[in-house]
Amino acid sequence: MAELKPIKTPEAQFVNEVRLNARQWIVALGVVLLTVVLTPALWKKLERFDTGPDYRIPYALSKDYWLYQRRAQQLAPTNIVLLGDSVIWGEYVLPDGTWSHFLNREAGVTNRYVNAGVNGLFPLALEGLIRSYGQPLRHQKIILHCNLLWLTSPKADLSTDKEEPFNHAALVPQFSPKIPCYRAAASERLNAVVERNVPFLEWVSHLQNAYFGQKSIPKWTLEEEGGEPPQHPNSYRNPFAQITLTVPSEPRDDPQRGPLSSRHKPWSTNDQGTTHFEWVATDRSLQWQAFQRVVALLRARGNNVMVVLGPFNEHLMAEDNRPAYRKIRDEVAAWLVQNQIPHVVPEPLPSALYADASHPLTHGYELLANRLYADALFQKWLPTK
Repeated sequence: MAELKPIKTPEAQFVNEVRLNARQWIVALGVVLLTVVLTPALWKKLERFDTGPDYRIPYALSKDYWLYQRRAQQLAPTNIVLLGDSVIWGEYVLPDGTWSHFLNREAGVTNRYVNAGVNGLFPLALEGLIRSYGQPLRHQKIILHCNLLWLTSPKADLSTDKEEPFNHAALVPQFSPKIPCYRAAASERLNAVVERNVPFLEWVSHLQNAYFGQKSIPKWTLEEEGGEPPQHPNSYRNPFAQITLTVPSEPRDDPQRGPLSSRHKPWSTNDQGTTHFEWVATDRSLQWQAFQRVVALLRARGNNVMVVLGPFNEHLMAEDNRPAYRKIRDEVAAWLVQNQIPHVVPEPLPSALYADASHPLTHGYELLANRLYADALFQKWLPTK
């Protein structure tokens, strides 16, 4: 009798997959879109953002443009906004030593003049900041600072052909007008353009700036600490524990700023002597062209713009270099007159009140605010009480 052999059946394969039909795909897409759209708005209600008299965007959050936009949304119609680079922000001084602080003191108030400066900014980046993140700045009185530091050389103007790194590259025009020294890859440029226009990506960047030291979570996790072999202190930390739902504030005792700081001293104590600048003519300057576009953009949004031109530290310049500076200063002032833009050109401060070519020290800001507030044109520009 023949032996019966068991019949082998093919083993069933385990398939770990979920197939969605068209309706389910639409539901899933809707959930994702709702998350992307609603998360940034909901976050503003959950996250504590303390501001008050003399508030300025902390130095460590200088590239947190989403936070800058949120700050601009807090402004009242009665606020007067000081807009510009680190001269407005106050590179060498504490929050109570800034231009806006002393203007508030001149006015006998605490929070009418608002510090909307950003450290490391320049006109080409300011244009991107206002265009993409400064939409809330409408129908405001704005004091716009014009710092001719950015015309002191082709490198400062970003018009040199040599590749140069610079701050706030994500804010500058990525494709047009062309910036000769900016050599970022096309993917990096496209990423900058997309992030400016997608609030969810702006919010992600805010999380990285505010809670993860300007790093993505994977980079933060793999961050090395000194030593041999290198240590990775964040590798076992819970990244969600970093998110405190409170925007970090500026340190009370900043060792880099204020009268007690070693940096807070007159420029002449550095033994650097006078300087020759390689001034860029206004008709060739990328920074000056960007400043003109910033003025036009602010005015198109219904803002009442007052430009303060300088005061640049003329004491630092070699005597034979000053005529070139004054020619550029007068050309800028003539353009402001031609376009009927209220402006003030303050006299240079005493030499001992400058920290460098353009940044005043604390008493320099105090004197500058006193002079500006006493200016007849400035008083005429101020709102009637």
